[in-house]
Amino acid sequence: MTNEMLRAPAEVKYAEELDWLESIDDGPKPFSWRLSPRMVRLFVLGSERSDGLDREIPQKWFGDRSFVERSIVTLASDRGLLLIGDPGTGKSWLAELLSAAICRDSTLVVQGTAGTTEDHIKYSWNVSMVIAKGQSRESMIPSPIMTAMEQGMIGRFEELTRATSDVQDALISILSEKYVSIPELDTDNTVFARPGFSIIATANSRDRGVNDLSSALKRRFNFVRIPVVTSKASEAEIVRFRTTELLRRHRIELDVPPALLDILLQSFADLRAAAASATSEDEKLESALSTAEQIGVLEDAILHSHFFGDRTLRAETLGGSLVGSLARRAPEDLAILNKYWHGVVEPRSKNDGGEWTRFLDGGRQAISTLS
Repeated sequence: MTNEMLRAPAEVKYAEELDWLESIDDGPKPFSWRLSPRMVRLFVLGSERSDGLDREIPQKWFGDRSFVERSIVTLASDRGLLLIGDPGTGKSWLAELLSAAICRDSTLVVQGTAGTTEDHIKYSWNVSMVIAKGQSRESMIPSPIMTAMEQGMIGRFEELTRATSDVQDALISILSEKYVSIPELDTDNTVFARPGFSIIATANSRDRGVNDLSSALKRRFNFVRIPVVTSKASEAEIVRFRTTELLRRHRIELDVPPALLDILLQSFADLRAAAASATSEDEKLESALSTAEQIGVLEDAILHSHFFGDRTLRAETLGGSLVGSLARRAPEDLAILNKYWHGVVEPRSKNDGGEWTRFLDGGRQAISTLS
């Protein structure tokens, strides 16, 4: 089944693992949860030898254990959970994993945008059925959030602060009263949430000021702030994990040399340091320089090497992919990257040689092409 999906949701991708965890789980489960809180944590963070399991459960989200535990406790209390942090910190992936472990369905998602309306949160109507038979529960189209309410499951709201304030406030009654009224109907006009229903929302801290949450809505969420990964070791683990998934999905047999992974990690660390010391926005790359963007750079280099190279990942390809992925504004981003290449990469290539020299050449060529 997963072979027929471009990207299988977590509950499909890890179905066998979830089945096994459910079969051995004898812990107390809140509401209609499929796994106990301890097993949910184990599924997300992976098993340890002290867990005494007959098989190893791989780690799927890389971050502080306390963030996962607080998220699980929040959902067990039936309060809304808001995961907030910079782009690329794994908020959506954590929300998907939690939903998959708790209710085996992570697809009840509303995507917040400027075009998101209250209908996307509550319900809309099948116009042709309304014309033919009138308004009824049969002609109503429930939103993913309403479906989660009816089934006692987890609903997800991605990029909450991208939606307008009036749309955000539609969540207030859902989170507090746990029901939705349908005034168009005379009977059967209230949908009540079943036990187990909750909402996991995500918000980018960089969107602060776009559509700030009201005080009333904030009170109905528990906030869990996901920080940017600063440990090189942790970031390397995340990149390796995602890259392995990528290679498996594309059925590509290609090694990522440790030296090239080190260059990628060091380059992002250098660029982040430069952005932190910049005195104006024009001196910062438009990119958030997140871990997710590192993975994107590596993915681009791997696919380019596989389809247009000799199926060997090389430093010059990585350098070109980094420039091509991060140069979004012309000439601002190109000028910043050119300064980095001359001021940091070039001296490093003279001192260390080897892969840094080839990385220098690949980046230079890409900058020249784009200029």
